Amino acid sequence: MPGLFRHLVTALCALALFWTAAAAPGYADEGGRTEGINAVASIRPVHSLLARVMEGAGRPRLLVTGGRSAHAYALKPSDARALATARAVFWIGPELEGFLVKPFTALGRNVLAVELLRAEKLGIPYVVAHPGAFTTSSEEEGIERIIEALDTVHRQTDGIRAQALLENTAGQGSNLGWRFEHLAAIIAGVAQSEKLGVCIDTCHTFAAGYPLGTRKQYQATIDELDRVVGLKRVKAFHLNDSKQPLGSRVDRHEHIGRGKLGLAPFKHLLRDPRFGSTPMYLETPKEEVDGQQMDVVNLRTLRALARAKD
Repeated sequence: MPGLFRHLVTALCALALFWTAAAAPGYADEGGRTEGINAVASIRPVHSLLARVMEGAGRPRLLVTGGRSAHAYALKPSDARALATARAVFWIGPELEGFLVKPFTALGRNVLAVELLRAEKLGIPYVVAHPGAFTTSSEEEGIERIIEALDTVHRQTDGIRAQALLENTAGQGSNLGWRFEHLAAIIAGVAQSEKLGVCIDTCHTFAAGYPLGTRKQYQATIDELDRVVGLKRVKAFHLNDSKQPLGSRVDRHEHIGRGKLGLAPFKHLLRDPRFGSTPMYLETPKEEVDGQQMDVVNLRTLRALARAKD
């Protein structure tokens, strides 16, 4: 399945080409941290990206705004040219994704609109968004607010091809999106629903209570995703093991095969022909263990699972 490996990419492993180091209030993830997800706050030039690709770290998910800050690094014409060159030389395809969390607030709406416009300039088709939390209201009211926010964003970005992907969440606190029904309700309520897709995170899916371990469990979960949301909406996967058990509703990522998910769910997913051309991204902890970059180790593990004959 050589085509699959072109879509196994690492996220945030010192590969962000366009990253702002500005110190400013950022977004909190589901655990309340303002660190983004394993972010490196520095601008990485194209040659650093290509060096990491040559080391076997896969192809990157681009961050065109820093996860710590709502302030965007000002794109230059040379940035788009450099990215086009990198794609041509290293087969970096159009399946790159941007990253953003929570269009729920006024700030989030504005930043999502800006991110989509910037992604359009760079030829990046998708920007991933966490739906947000309903806090002191209700799930129903929260979903309505998300629908209103996305309608506003779509009006602000009318005519572009770049799309937002709603990422399923672990359901920590009052975060929405942990049930497939949440995602379906948002998509159904948005006026321009054709401009929305979904990104499925394996850790979040498991933490939200959807089992993936046995072949039967994996198939049942994917069947439910298809029934409720539709597999045609699935445009990307985030590949992460989980530090916490099934149904914990706690978002804590772990290296592939070293958490509560184990190796089996990833084997099922990588061998599922329905997702053979769907881009997949690592969001595992960014660290070095015993002298090895764990992004490279995780990719080797995934490739071995895909190639195994059993």
